[in-house]
Parts: sequence; structure tokens; C-alpha cells
Amino acid sequence: MNKTIVIGISSGIAAYKIVDLIKILKTSSKGRSAFGRKNIEIEVIMTQTAVKMFGKKIFEDALGKKVYSDLISKDFDYKKVLQKREVEHIKLAGEASLFILAPATANIIGKVACGIANDLLTTTLLAVSSPVLICPSMNTKMWSNPLVQENINKLKQFGFFILQPDSGRLACGSIGVGRLPEPEIIAKELFYLLQKKNQLKGKKIIVTAGGTQEPIDAVRVITNRASGKMGAALAEECYLQGAEVLLLRSKNSVSSRFNVKEEIFETSKDLEGLIKNYAQKYDVIFHSAAVSDFIPENKLDEKLDSQKHIILRLYPAEKILHQIKSWNPKIKLIGFKAVFRLKEEELIKTGMKKLKDSHSDFVIVNDVGKEGIGFGVDTNEVYIISPKGLLAKVPKATKREIAQRILEYLFK
Repeated sequence: MNKTIVIGISSGIAAYKIVDLIKILKTSSKGRSAFGRKNIEIEVIMTQTAVKMFGKKIFEDALGKKVYSDLISKDFDYKKVLQKREVEHIKLAGEASLFILAPATANIIGKVACGIANDLLTTTLLAVSSPVLICPSMNTKMWSNPLVQENINKLKQFGFFILQPDSGRLACGSIGVGRLPEPEIIAKELFYLLQKKNQLKGKKIIVTAGGTQEPIDAVRVITNRASGKMGAALAEECYLQGAEVLLLRSKNSVSSRFNVKEEIFETSKDLEGLIKNYAQKYDVIFHSAAVSDFIPENKLDEKLDSQKHIILRLYPAEKILHQIKSWNPKIKLIGFKAVFRLKEEELIKTGMKKLKDSHSDFVIVNDVGKEGIGFGVDTNEVYIISPKGLLAKVPKATKREIAQRILEYLFK
């Protein structure tokens, strides 16, 4: 079955890159691309300002057919519309398996975020029910403007996918974040969205993320360096693959880029209560949150005097992971275990013990003593442990790539 990709081009100078994107997509549809996606139809819509900047010819030559730009054509006749019961922007929106807005200027991002539809591109976009990938491109100061970021956050909340702009030299001469990613990167992203969007459809998945905070006094806490990036990446990948996702994340952890339902916790007791409440209603849980191993024996309601010596007594916290199966014996439980500078054989042994003690179905182990692995960074390296032993080692990669590989192994 053919997939139709509709490309919306707004008036960013980086629009010239879309010519190469069209060529990549057309090559792929004929089976001659590394992306391996056949049977792709491509449609292109341009804003009037983009047409004034570039003309249509370079895009029509690459596409091999006409490019759309007029909301009301010169020969428009409402009688023909009523007779055929066909409106161009509704037809284009209905055909879209995926809609891409690239480049997306600050202007069009603002219009879409506010539901403004005053040309063919924005009118079509409002009628689209397929996934939408927004590829921002603009000056660094414009990109960092709070108004633009507020609009980006709005689009995320509405379920739009955002491909972050690259950093580098911009058309205006300044250097910073705002470059449209290269066509190969955009193509890779959209093919991923097309391929994965139904893989976990029907699954209800909980992901826990970030580190707990256990109060010492009115202002101080015991916590850890967990950023929640691994959990957020897992939540996003599950969402991209069609699952219904609940992200339980700590107050100071990163949030999802997408419209993933989330609830916030601070202490291990908060998190325990949330999981206990939701576990019966979900099929799968990735318990990647870094829960404190120790809790202060006494929490003061006032601020400790920093000039005095204190003795802090801690007691071991109850393991939330070990309780989850008692709350829902049928839930697929994937636990996480951080170790520190263990040899591979010892690491696997530790993972096996954690799996048996917690009755998990799988345990993901990473060695946070290695450079660039685990807490606070954007990369990870993990070992996937099953009841039979080591299922797979996933070498160091971005946490998003790690999340993709984990899902590939666990939901084959």
C-alpha cells in the first residue's frame, strides 16, 4: 500500500535543501536508497512567500509534477466544488500518511500553534490527521525567543513531532542553533515515524524516570544524578510506536518532547503510590527511575543549623521494583539496575540476581562508572538480562538509539 508524504515548505532560506530531500524520497520509493522504503507518493505545498523566494520550478523538476501553493486558484469556481464534492486542501490532508513542515519558520510555527489557517499550507495542516513532523529553521536568537519556545511546547502538547534544529553557521552569518538538519537526517526521521507508528498499538505502558528526593530537613534532600533522559527516551519511543504511555517522572527530570501523559513524583513513597495506583491498568512497566536506596530516619520540618555538626542516620528503603508484581502479576516488568565498575561477568551475575529477586521479566543493567554511560549524559550502554541470562549487549549509543534497541529486543 502506498504511503503519501506531504511536504510543506515555508519561507526559510533553508528551503533549498528540500530539493535534495525530495530526491532522496523518490530514490527510496524506487528501491535504490539505503532507507529501503518503497511505494511512496510525494506531494509538495509551498507558501506564497516561499514561491516568491525560490519559484516552483526547482521543486517541480525534482518532484516530476506540480507543486501546490494557491488556496484560491485563478479559475476557482465554487459550483465545481459543490458538484465534485472535492476541496483541494481537504483532499491533500486526507491522503497524507505523514506531513512534514520543513523548513518551519518562526512565523508558521506561531500560526500553527494558534490554529491560524490563512493559506493553502496552514489550511491543509489543520485538516491533517496523520503524524506531523515540524523541522524548525531560523536565526539563533529567534529560536531561543521565549515566544517561539512557547509555541514549540504547544505543538508538542498537541502531539506534533519536533526535529530539533542543528547548530552551525546560519544563512545570516551568525553561528548557533537554528540550522535545518541535512536532508538525510530528515529522511531518516520520517521513515522511522512511518515504520514504527503502529508497532506497539494497543499496548499500555508505564515508564518511570528520574531520581527520587528524600528530605533531610526543610530545604535539603538525599538524591542522585539521574536526569530521567533514559526514561524519557523510552517513553517517547513507545509513544512513537503507537503505545498508550504514562510517564512517571521526578520533579527535576527531563520531560518528553511529545504529548505523553505524565505525573510527577518527588519521594520514593510518592512514586510507590503512583505505580500501585496505575499498575493494574497497564500491560508493561519500564521501571528506570533511580529510587533512593536510603531514607533519612528523621526528617526535620525546619532548616538545620549549618554551623553545627550533625549525625545523619539512614535506613534502607524498600525496593519498589520487588513489589510491582504483587500489585499486578500479569504486568510485563522491565527493571533497571545501575552498577559501578564491574567486570562484564559480574555485571551479568548482578543483573540475574536482580531479575530473580524482583520477579522481573527482564532487567536492563548499565555500568555508571564508565565514561559517558548512565547518569546525566546523553549516551548509554546496556546489557539486557532475561531469565535465561544475557539476551543482548547494546553498545554505547545515544539514549534514543538505546531505547529503540531495547524495544526491538523486548517486543520482537
